Amino acid sequence: MKVVVSLEELWEARRSLKPPVGLVPTMGYLHEGHLSLVRAARQECASVVASIFVNPTQFSPTEDLSTYPRNLKRDLDLLEKEGTDLVWTPTEEIMYPADFQTWILVEEVTKPLEGAMRPGHFRGVTTVVAKLFNAVQPDKAYFGQKDAQQAAVIRQMVQDLSYKLQIVVCPIVREADGLAMSSRNIYLNPAERMAATVLYHSLSAAKQAYADGERQADKLRQMVRQNIEAEPLAKLQYISCANSLTLREIQDEIQGQALLSMAVFFGKTRLIDNMLIGD
Repeated sequence: MKVVVSLEELWEARRSLKPPVGLVPTMGYLHEGHLSLVRAARQECASVVASIFVNPTQFSPTEDLSTYPRNLKRDLDLLEKEGTDLVWTPTEEIMYPADFQTWILVEEVTKPLEGAMRPGHFRGVTTVVAKLFNAVQPDKAYFGQKDAQQAAVIRQMVQDLSYKLQIVVCPIVREADGLAMSSRNIYLNPAERMAATVLYHSLSAAKQAYADGERQADKLRQMVRQNIEAEPLAKLQYISCANSLTLREIQDEIQGQALLSMAVFFGKTRLIDNMLIGD
């Protein structure tokens, strides 16, 4: 496995990779969710590239950039065990030079949900991902379903900017008790960690209600809300039942595939989760 920092090193190493090339963008502190993306890339591609970069432009001043968990040596060990061919670990100065002034803005699909709660977040995400795509030139790029809106935004960007690559979205990887794996789970104290399982159980109950015939989006939203609010340590920020592609809220009956998603605080830790329902 080759590890590079500069763009010049990346371009030189990229020339020797056999196609197709799969890219797994990460912010490091890898867990099983990230590694499942690497495995998917390894299965489908001749060469696998991973990037590790904690992107400052997708954090607001009130968010946890300074305390975001980092462990580069551990990350590299894990990536090597999974057979990664190339890892790019650019610095902030490489990604955002002093005179940087160009941004990528995807409009409608970024407005609801995380976009409404975290102004400027997706401008940072789309810009850094566009730079990763331009630098690595992958044939496929792998993202997790846990960040469902991010995946939808990136798909839209790829379509609009005519990138010649395929976006692959892989299923959420969960702990044994259902909690979606996240680098932020380490912030939870034991009581909060136990309480956080309410996210998965609430979504699962709504999905079961859909399977039993409930089609009214408002009733499913209310079901999830009630389950979350019954947990004393949980503070619901939003609950959504939206079209899985446009992310527009469904006002009446669900037709086609819907995305149930939420953001919930446990103490100071903000967790997101989602589940797809319907066809």
